[in-house]
Amino acid sequence: MIKNDLIIRACKREKTERTPIWVMRQAGRYLPEYRAIRDKVSFLDLCKSPELAAEVTIQPVDIIGVDAAIIFSDILVIPEAMGMKLSIEEGTGPVFSKPIRTEADANTLMKIDPSDKLKYVLDAVSLTKRELNGRVPIIGFSGSPFTLLTYMVEGKGSKSFSNIKRFIFQQSTAAHKTLDFLSDNIIDYLSAKISAGADLVQIFDTWGGILSPHHYEEFSLRYMEKIVNELKVKTDKPVILFSKGIGPSYEKLINTQADVIGFDWTIEFSSVVNKVAGKKAIQGNLDPTVLYASEKTISEEADKILNAVGSTGHIFNLGHGIHPDTEPAKLKFLVNYVKEKSKRL
Repeated sequence: MIKNDLIIRACKREKTERTPIWVMRQAGRYLPEYRAIRDKVSFLDLCKSPELAAEVTIQPVDIIGVDAAIIFSDILVIPEAMGMKLSIEEGTGPVFSKPIRTEADANTLMKIDPSDKLKYVLDAVSLTKRELNGRVPIIGFSGSPFTLLTYMVEGKGSKSFSNIKRFIFQQSTAAHKTLDFLSDNIIDYLSAKISAGADLVQIFDTWGGILSPHHYEEFSLRYMEKIVNELKVKTDKPVILFSKGIGPSYEKLINTQADVIGFDWTIEFSSVVNKVAGKKAIQGNLDPTVLYASEKTISEEADKILNAVGSTGHIFNLGHGIHPDTEPAKLKFLVNYVKEKSKRL
């Protein structure tokens, strides 16, 4: 039994006493307690230590008071498990030394057995489950197939995304084959996380917004739909879809089997509630940089979201991940404010 099941009920659009809140990247660099651990181990070593991953997963539950724990990991553990060499370089971020650029490159990718190559993630889920003892739900996650493929083809972060665009347009057959293969691996991975103890899952489509609307549907949405459809056959656990920067294309998410649509901060909730409410739960969508502002401004911006959505079927979150230079006290203020204010709505 989960003692605080507000997020689960919100996912199902059931009545809640208040609006639940968690934030993307809540287990991370903005917390001094996290940085103290990172001073001793590398990022990837932290990801691959179930004990340490469980510890930093639980930190924001204890320190900030969020209503869910999201397993500390990285979306790129999947392509690494598929055979790509991953490193995290200071000042650059994740780097694949041999990016996917041709169909021959893509054919070297391996099918994942999550209980083998990604056992350390599953162990972190199980350990977190045991340590939390039902206090809050656990969120498992994956990057979307297109987001993973973007990193795999670019090899590192990009501003122009010319390599992934060249790949999908010049080698579309290979691109679709790889996206389909990634989808199969993600289905197995998220299913394994659920079996290990995750109470809900989120798919992060960070780079869907770099595509035009019809290419978004072709190269991103269709594969997320495949994942959601398969998960819904395997489990009754809620699924959240979060596509960043897709603008009006969010309407295409309404027809998926996902339980929740996550929104970035560029969408005004007042303009989407009538289209989405009653069909899907809504997650989001405070601009992460609002946490640089005064408490007065934070509360005013939170009010705009709470008043637009109401309390039923809403999970309060940021519109993307929290910035590493955010003051923890500002996030704690937001969490407490949302809890107290939403009780009165």
